[in-house]
Amino acid sequence: MSLYCAAGSRTTEFTPSELRQLLFGIFDALGARSKVLCIPPDFTRFHSRAGELTQLAYEYYGERLAAVLPALGTHSAMTATQIETMFGDMPRDLFRVHDWRHGLATLGEVPASFIREQSEGKLDFAWPAQVDRLLVEGGFDLILSLGQVVPHEVIGMANYNKNVFVGTGGSEGINKSHYLGAVYGMERIMGRADTPVRRVLNYASEQFARHLPIVYLQTVISRNASGELALRGLFAGDDAECFYRASELSLEVNFEMLDEPIRKAVVWLDPGEFKSTWLGNKSVYRTRMALADGGELIVLAPGVREFGEDAAIDALIRKYGYHGTPATLRMVEENEDLAASLGAAAHLIHGSSEGRFTITYCPGHLTRQEVEGAGFQYAPFEQTAARYNPAKLYDGINELDGEKVFFVSNPALGLWAHRDRFEPQG
Repeated sequence: MSLYCAAGSRTTEFTPSELRQLLFGIFDALGARSKVLCIPPDFTRFHSRAGELTQLAYEYYGERLAAVLPALGTHSAMTATQIETMFGDMPRDLFRVHDWRHGLATLGEVPASFIREQSEGKLDFAWPAQVDRLLVEGGFDLILSLGQVVPHEVIGMANYNKNVFVGTGGSEGINKSHYLGAVYGMERIMGRADTPVRRVLNYASEQFARHLPIVYLQTVISRNASGELALRGLFAGDDAECFYRASELSLEVNFEMLDEPIRKAVVWLDPGEFKSTWLGNKSVYRTRMALADGGELIVLAPGVREFGEDAAIDALIRKYGYHGTPATLRMVEENEDLAASLGAAAHLIHGSSEGRFTITYCPGHLTRQEVEGAGFQYAPFEQTAARYNPAKLYDGINELDGEKVFFVSNPALGLWAHRDRFEPQG
């Protein structure tokens, strides 16, 4: 097991040339490779700098970089415009589309006894360790898993083997892992590197995936004093050490502990990045531990036009809505279609405030009837954005005509919590 790079700090701002030098040093240390696969995230994680890392890998390896498989998970396939924006002029015939329902290889099965243990007895099923069969059948002697380590609602801290087992995973594994996280409790998971879901994936890595030549390249990103995104760290390795190192830095730069709970939060969802509540509910996930009981979350979502990025999941969200954990667990027990899509059920739990605070969506392309039918409150976008103009607000506390408003310009970049709702791992 090797740690190839652990560079950066909370004040570091790597330049493009410094990043290139670091990355090429890692590739040199890896030695000669003849057939390389890159697994970056998709466009929903554009800010991860994984697109840039992939382009640099192509610059280094040239024709030896044989394929790029964006880790879609259940997301929609990347468009030509998204590929060009994220990966520049890389040849389009390199890019493959992951199909999370078909074309999978099962590496092994995490036993139900382990899931029972990790879920504290709440769940009783085995977990299939599945990946896109390209990883197994492609004949690669290097698989580069690229992405950003940042607080995450399902697994605690994003990336590492989640990029493989969920990003290129299958329907059953994705659904069950998300449901495990939801049932265990989002607020017990977010911002923690060691969680039940991570332990399941680590079990799969250690028991079933050692033969795959995977090296993880992970970034840590945060805003600098000017509000611009800065590359704070780069971590590379073929086991969990690089992930834990990256997680430590991410908690330093991506996590904001607040002295007082937020009474009113306004979250901006960039229309180029957020087109569904499936993604846009990061506004809920990442602020929920900071919001006061009886508080208000306003989501400015001009690009949101659907609930799920997958048509079947979209239909389930519309049918059952965001109504909290007890209601969702009951609906899973009573309805076969939701029980067969545990990832959607987990999302319904994640997207609810559990009745603690109100969630008002202001979408650009959904009607009041659609939004309220899914369990949210509704307000028109133009009118609300005029009151809370995202172009005039800055991240953190703002005073508007005597009203205190906490503004978040991109919920995907961090995690916010009040001290009473977050207990660090000791």
